[in-house]
Amino acid sequence: MYRKFKSINKLAVIGIASLYGKQAVAQLNISAELRPRAEFRNGFKTLNTAETSAALLVEQRSRLNFSYVKEKVSLKISLQDVRMWGNTAQVYKTDPSLTNVFEAYGEYRFDKRYAMKIGRQQLSYDNERFLGGLDWAQQGRSHDLAKFTYTDSTGFSAHIGAAFNQNVGTEPTKLSSTFYNGTANYKTMQYLWLHKDYSSGKISFLFLNDGRQKLDSTTAFKQTFGLYAEQKVGALKIHEEAYYQSGKSSTNKNVSAYLFSFSAALPKAFAAPELGADYLSGTKSTSAKENAFDPTFGTNHKFYGFIDYFYVGNAFGQSGRTTGLVDVYLNSKIKAGKKSSFLLNLHQFNSPVDVFSGQDKLSSSLGQEVDVVYNLDFYPSVNFKLGYSQLFSTKTTDVVKGVINQKGPNQWAWAMLTFSPTLL
Repeated sequence: MYRKFKSINKLAVIGIASLYGKQAVAQLNISAELRPRAEFRNGFKTLNTAETSAALLVEQRSRLNFSYVKEKVSLKISLQDVRMWGNTAQVYKTDPSLTNVFEAYGEYRFDKRYAMKIGRQQLSYDNERFLGGLDWAQQGRSHDLAKFTYTDSTGFSAHIGAAFNQNVGTEPTKLSSTFYNGTANYKTMQYLWLHKDYSSGKISFLFLNDGRQKLDSTTAFKQTFGLYAEQKVGALKIHEEAYYQSGKSSTNKNVSAYLFSFSAALPKAFAAPELGADYLSGTKSTSAKENAFDPTFGTNHKFYGFIDYFYVGNAFGQSGRTTGLVDVYLNSKIKAGKKSSFLLNLHQFNSPVDVFSGQDKLSSSLGQEVDVVYNLDFYPSVNFKLGYSQLFSTKTTDVVKGVINQKGPNQWAWAMLTFSPTLL
């Protein structure tokens, strides 16, 4: 049956090519992803206390992706459903799960160098420190915007994007005003990304202007400037990052914040060790300014410990001010076979600003974390991952997380199976 279908499909393509002569044949690709993840949470994102108990759940993402390409035009639509197992009855008429359009965009290529892409799309640049697709989260992250790109044969690329958001139920209800509220999102955003590949590495520059609606109907603009670089030095792979934020916060505070990151790795050595440090500035508990760097759109789960105590939609600090983070880490990846490997990551977390309990200044240590992940590709379109993380907290961690009566280990274990076949 399969061979018969394949033969018919080939004849159809040949027929279309004959019909249109030298014109390019349209290409349609349909793929799917089904990703259930079971999690045991016992101190995940926040500290255990004597009053809390462990949680156990299964969350599943299901996606259906359509892409179409013909000559200068391409189109992508990605539909997704994110649900918790058991969140509905077996027989139901209402469904609280998230069912939405994750991506829906069209792209037109003016020529080999210039193109524009308009619609709902992911933004994923460099290592996703500041702009990332957030793929670990079942719902992911996408933006509604217009993007113009330039790419040439020398390895240089330039991307310019812009967005303007409104939360309107249905048209034509929006007849006046552009006030935008009730959504944790920018009202307007513009960015520029410049990138250059060269023989021993690459370098990128990023500028992003983030406009947030204020209650007085004005807009607060915050700017982020960033540099990212990678080089190969013998057997070493070196990486550096530097970001600076300025402007105004949505609460009208002056912003002056920064991030520095450096790492050195031996990717071809046993365990592929990588030693590095991240420094994200913080705001003192008495400061009237905003000095805490905000990695707003980054894939933060990737960087600051898998147990997600810092930045992953997760507040930490004193008096409503984010403490910031110093993260010294050692990452390793150990091959366990042709299709399997282990990740072992170690973190030492510290606060870059003073933390107090009453009048007493506490240690800067926010604890240590161990992350272990087993990865197995047991079929081209089937992947299995098993992970365990534990945070060894301190009194300072208790204070910045606002937890009293902390008790017991802070653990998180998970297992995830991903099916990602190409259907057509």
